[in-house]
Amino acid sequence: MPGEDERLPDAPDAAHWSAIHSREWYAARDAVAALRDVLIAAGLDREFPYLRADLNAFGMGVIELGRISPETAQRLAELLRLALGTGREHDHDGRNESDD
Repeated sequence: MPGEDERLPDAPDAAHWSAIHSREWYAARDAVAALRDVLIAAGLDREFPYLRADLNAFGMGVIELGRISPETAQRLAELLRLALGTGREHDHDGRNESDD
């Protein structure tokens, strides 16, 4: 009948789109898993109860960290400072600069 939807029956329908089939979703999920593992190792796993992977309205992967306490933010800042300081102590060959 003229004017009816002329899509093929097996054409993809945007209403049935699933994030699980997107590369961006898997990238976000993998990033959350990596962050989760580090937070567990640092003993901060219970401090990030809202940590999750998601996609925004444009299909871009995003990571939701959620709200954290001031104490958790201080601990995270200290861990990042330590990590940055450790990175500066080694040269490009992986040797400790104080070994020279």
